[in-house]
Amino acid sequence: MTVAPRGAIVKPSPARSHALSDLVIASVTKSYTAGTRVLDGIDLTIAAGAFFTLLGPSGCGKTTLLRCIAGFLQPDSGRIAIGADRIDTLPAHRRDIGMVFQDYAVFPHLTVAENVGFGLKARRMERGEIARRVQESLATVRLADYADRLPGALSGGQQQRVGLARAMAIRPRLLLMDEPLSNLDAKLRLELREDIRDIQQRLGITTIYVTHDQEEALAVSDRICVMHAGRIEQNATPFELYRAPATRFAATFVGEMNFFPAAPDFAPPGAAEVAIRPEDVVIGPHDAAIGLDGVVRKVTFLGREAQVLIATPLGNLLQRDSRPSAETLHSAGQPVRVSLPRARLAFFDAHGIRLP
Repeated sequence: MTVAPRGAIVKPSPARSHALSDLVIASVTKSYTAGTRVLDGIDLTIAAGAFFTLLGPSGCGKTTLLRCIAGFLQPDSGRIAIGADRIDTLPAHRRDIGMVFQDYAVFPHLTVAENVGFGLKARRMERGEIARRVQESLATVRLADYADRLPGALSGGQQQRVGLARAMAIRPRLLLMDEPLSNLDAKLRLELREDIRDIQQRLGITTIYVTHDQEEALAVSDRICVMHAGRIEQNATPFELYRAPATRFAATFVGEMNFFPAAPDFAPPGAAEVAIRPEDVVIGPHDAAIGLDGVVRKVTFLGREAQVLIATPLGNLLQRDSRPSAETLHSAGQPVRVSLPRARLAFFDAHGIRLP
């Protein structure tokens, strides 16, 4: 499905002034029932040309925010603008936005080419221009040889490419993607997420991507906004989000994290909990580290890595060995010395906010 009339498809051009404008979301709220806010004062600025991901669990508000941007929902308050152009007052079909859904949303009775050209035909474009844009869009998603096929003859990944080509054919100033890979198997998800990222980088279209899959978000995004209960937990680059989570929720939702109570001998004033990533836990001695005696409770070998659960005086700690070998692989019941490098420790207060 497409919802926008114009924009960019092959190369970003400085002449397209609207393509160089940031998306600004200011104090946006939305409630479905009285007293229950799905969006609770959302403030975001999304840079032009960025691949920006809304990440969070079901019910956190990410899809509601996307639909407010698209025009499928109207915010209760706040404003949404692209540069100086306010769009939240416009109907969906006048917002210059392309949309890709999780269920492909292709028309089964139309050929691939007809699907891609559907939005262009609805805008009464000339037949030659429609044919040119359809060919251009299908070539971009590597489906030029499938133009005359019906969607039923395509794989799920190919059908989703058709949806992507259709959204791009209208040349949108903004591309929205609502969990587009959730209906695909693991191998296709991996392949198509790389394609989506490559296409986005080539075309320079500002893209807002919704997912609950943390690995997917880390792999494709310029920036990630973690949402929880209608609010923003953290808006950061993938590296910043993983290595320096701003809240306890962000730390637990993106990757795995060990938590244990803070102690005065190694935690700063105000700290309630200490945290460390499993890959930062060291089995054996380590300089500038907190040393603990422990016992291996469980070892899970995953091929490229091994996960070791260790009982310690601070509680159970998960350790991840990224290069397991016969020499390093431990067994249940084995006593070990555990080191927690101080430089890798994060401290959170009683409200779950990370301390400086």
